Amino acid sequence: MRRSIATVSLSGTLADKLTAIGAAGFDGVEIFENDLIAADLSPEDVRYRAADLGLAIELYQPFRDFEAVSPTALAHSLRRAEHKFAVMERLGATCLLVCSNVSPAAVDDDALAAEQLRLLAERAAEHGIRIAYEALAWGRHVHDYLHSWRIVRAADHPNLGLCLDSFHILARDVDPYAIETIPGEKIFFLQLADAPSLPMDVLYWSRHYRCFPGQGDLDVAGLVSHVLRTGYDGPLSLEVFNDIFRQAASMRTAQDAMRSLIALEEHVATTIGESPSPGPVLLPEALPVSLAVPPPAVIPSGFAFAELAAPAIGTAGGPLAGVLGALGFVRTGVHAHKPVELWEQGEARILLNAGSPEGRDEPALTAIGLESPDPAAAVKRAESLLSPVLPRPRDPRDAQLDAVAAPDGTEVFFCRTAQPDHSSWLDDFGMDRRDPAAAGGNGDVAGEITHIDHVALTQPWHHFDEASLFYRSVLGLSPHQSLELPDPYGLLRSRAVSTPDDRVRMALNVAYVGAADGRPDVAWQHVALASDDIVATARRLHTAGTAPLAIPDNYYDDLEARHDLGARRHALLRELRLLYDRDDHGEFLHFYTVTTGRVFFEVVQRLGGYRGYGAANAPVRLAVQHARLHHRSD
Repeated sequence: MRRSIATVSLSGTLADKLTAIGAAGFDGVEIFENDLIAADLSPEDVRYRAADLGLAIELYQPFRDFEAVSPTALAHSLRRAEHKFAVMERLGATCLLVCSNVSPAAVDDDALAAEQLRLLAERAAEHGIRIAYEALAWGRHVHDYLHSWRIVRAADHPNLGLCLDSFHILARDVDPYAIETIPGEKIFFLQLADAPSLPMDVLYWSRHYRCFPGQGDLDVAGLVSHVLRTGYDGPLSLEVFNDIFRQAASMRTAQDAMRSLIALEEHVATTIGESPSPGPVLLPEALPVSLAVPPPAVIPSGFAFAELAAPAIGTAGGPLAGVLGALGFVRTGVHAHKPVELWEQGEARILLNAGSPEGRDEPALTAIGLESPDPAAAVKRAESLLSPVLPRPRDPRDAQLDAVAAPDGTEVFFCRTAQPDHSSWLDDFGMDRRDPAAAGGNGDVAGEITHIDHVALTQPWHHFDEASLFYRSVLGLSPHQSLELPDPYGLLRSRAVSTPDDRVRMALNVAYVGAADGRPDVAWQHVALASDDIVATARRLHTAGTAPLAIPDNYYDDLEARHDLGARRHALLRELRLLYDRDDHGEFLHFYTVTTGRVFFEVVQRLGGYRGYGAANAPVRLAVQHARLHHRSD
């Protein structure tokens, strides 16, 4: 299918937008009237530039408040329309979007609306232009697609059809199933947008919070499948009003938009009943379109490692090494050709990299390794979704290890650790690698930590939706509900993504935190480590003189009021500064280490199948971290 996007979805001048849209590989573009009016390009210049970029001008929009009006208003609107038709002829655009009337002067008269739209279509036909009538979710009298279809059907003109918009339909919770009763040739255009579930006025929601398919909570794929079953063969076009996208780099936004359409086509193929396989998929019942489906997602089976930039590891192991040692980790190897140390405990592996990128002078989480059943296939999947493999200087003796960049810059590696059918990155540490079970002396296991439970990555504020789509589409992780948590200086927005079996969990965070009083950057990241005896791990940390993050006594007073855990258990939690949460599946115990640079560790123990991340305790953790940060910066 043809892929299109509205210029209103991107930031920049009209010329900038067209360049970004063409570079991202789109086939067409909707020209938003305001973009053209403000441009220093003539309509002919826009037409030629679009053609040079391989872009068809699919739609000109919007034309507002036309139908169901008085004769005087109609005469004025027809005059407006003739001017728009002239501009469209210069642009080479042959379809005009007409929104349902929102004016208080509009009358509730379907017959009058049909009569006037027919007159508009007759005028448009003289210019070779078609009219696509769209029911706005906040239209004065027409605000759902079935109503707009009744009016179009009554008008009965070949140059008048429908524009269906996923947001306007799904935001009002109108069942899209009846779309299949509309002849495909009367659906002139299909606009697509997703959105998070937000309890607010639909107009404000639409103008500020739309996002690309796969970044929100609407069933855009289900709606598209209904549309395609009608025989619709026009473009899939994105129309997204979003405050963040209007400020982000247009090239990056356009690429993210294309990724969303590729993933959407894959989802639609599944929804319609096709078994996704790479290449074009012909839709059933001989429909005249095909969907380009990327290679299937390769679901990761666990964490291979987390890599931390550690500029100070050359000085007595550095502060991160001290924290790892206190937690029971042991250094089991040094990379044969790079200043990288391997620290292990159970199946939890942490790399400390003294040769960190970009000349970092403080610890930071820079990479994660994911266990993959097929790294080569995972790479192909990533490339098909516009996430190319990162260039990585390597010694010929090093294991083959490919990585792609997540939206926040974190490198994501695809690994097969210690498997006979694939080179193992652990072999790069083979010359100096010790058995972690024996490294602590006397052959005893060094600690209670078993594996990496999850990682938390703080995203730049304008990359949050992009990150959600990246992990969902490229890695096949499932998104959880988005949360907003109070921070002493703002809000922390968080969304978890995970594999179906929860063996890979990630928390994507963005901090909407004010920058008053010269407060330093708080883009904290952390690695959560699973312990099978968190009490023993906490005591180990205390014994080593590296106390966990100091949780206030007020927290434990409140915890006793909320949960009756028994006096002995409450006393233990307070003594060791452990935090507590529960859900319908079980209980959660956890504590945090102090922050080093941008990084801290969390130790967790899930009891009875607990599924969450201790979000209820995040505000307490944030308050304590801010207090420590403020104290250090004084």
